[in-house]
Amino acid sequence: MKIYPQDQNKTPLLSALLSYMQDETIPFHVPGHKQGRGNRELTELLGENCMQIDLTCFDGLDNICNPVSVIKEAESLAAQLYGADNAFFLVNGTTSGIQAMIMSVCNPGDKILIPRNAHKSAIGGIIVSGAIPVYLEPEIDEYMGVAMGITPEAVINALENNSDIKALFIINPTYYGIASNLKAIVDIAHTYKIPVIVDEAHGAHLKFNKNLPLSAMEAGADMAASSTHKLGGSLTQSSLLLHQGNLISREKIKAVLNLAQTTSPSYILLASLDVARKQLATNGQEMISEAYRLALWAREEIQKIDGLYLLGEDVIGQPGCFDFDPTKIVINVRELGISGYEIERILRKEFKIQVELSDLFNIILLVSLGDSESTLNPLIKALKDISGRYSLRNVIKYFIPLPNIPESVVSPREAFYDETKNIQLADAEGEISAEMIMAYPPGIPIVCPGERLTREIIDYVNILKNENAILQGTEDPAVEKIKVLTRRLVLVQNGEKGNQQAI
Repeated sequence: MKIYPQDQNKTPLLSALLSYMQDETIPFHVPGHKQGRGNRELTELLGENCMQIDLTCFDGLDNICNPVSVIKEAESLAAQLYGADNAFFLVNGTTSGIQAMIMSVCNPGDKILIPRNAHKSAIGGIIVSGAIPVYLEPEIDEYMGVAMGITPEAVINALENNSDIKALFIINPTYYGIASNLKAIVDIAHTYKIPVIVDEAHGAHLKFNKNLPLSAMEAGADMAASSTHKLGGSLTQSSLLLHQGNLISREKIKAVLNLAQTTSPSYILLASLDVARKQLATNGQEMISEAYRLALWAREEIQKIDGLYLLGEDVIGQPGCFDFDPTKIVINVRELGISGYEIERILRKEFKIQVELSDLFNIILLVSLGDSESTLNPLIKALKDISGRYSLRNVIKYFIPLPNIPESVVSPREAFYDETKNIQLADAEGEISAEMIMAYPPGIPIVCPGERLTREIIDYVNILKNENAILQGTEDPAVEKIKVLTRRLVLVQNGEKGNQQAI
């Protein structure tokens, strides 16, 4: 077991909550259910202990906006665990962390280098901050139909061609478990004195097994937003924001968080972060190593099943894939002649097994510290059963190449706040989108706010709809309509300065 300077067996925040509960203090403060007495049905569902620690900020329990005691100590323990200078507890999910990172490094009009397959929360952060995205196109694995990572060469090229970049945003790893060469990318950015911020929503476990991809803090990144609830054992919506180095001010980060995060945090979520950190510090290596072993065993068994193909270590070394997280079991089902969506429905309805995600070609299953052979054996048995039903091995669906990244006419922020109208997507050619359309696969936006819609994009969306692909981002869930700017814009060349401007 690793020895830490601070006592990682402590849970300062949880201990303070339990102390308040045991003191039998009479509460004349929010929340109104008064430790469960005011909502017996909910108390019976969640339990007395849970309701009694659903408290608020006051003396002895600290304040998340300006922590000075138990929250500060709990965050310090989390920072130490992950090798960071600072850690901030988040109760608005990693979305709030991603947006806080962008707002901490970009003022309105600043450029940020960002992969095109960034999560939609990053687009939200760009809108809120007023930053200007400069997109990096990830590599694509056409058989799997998934986006890979970003190459160091692509980063160098982008920085050489954009001398005014203020920050670099990286995903580690992607939803499908693909990791870029993060250490090399961080080193490149730092030679330009550019901070690196990392979406590590699916990487809270990376630090605890040397066979997994390098974590953001280990790679030297300046900030990382980590979904502790996804793979670290805390409750849903609780996450960590990690920071190190002097390229980004701790004070600026805290100021941004105080703008964006609730002043009435759930102490149940905060306590879950405290307990999850303790468990990772004291047993994380053993637990994550066991999850890693189980994943390898399950992958070996699944590889024996006809018609299934696993995204695996054979992709390492391909452009955009420096490393791979095998605890994400990505199964391609093309050779069965059915879609990932269909496999998901069968597993849920017939076998009571729920996957993490399905797309046109694949399903994703996560193996974590909560799994065992007893959870994986029914999965393997179910996949064998499904495979046996489909004797044909016809690959009936093919990856459809993405349209080119469209022309950017105004910033995402301008597009979001400008006057808009809803029109039929079929009639939107030439209009400026005020919304994003993202498709799975491969999880890359087809159009972002401020970009011009083309006939190629409209036709591509219609093809995906015919294939029942998942489309996100528009107010219209059917993606029949799209919100566009009321004023049509064109770019004209400014002869004196050689710049372009919208009119």
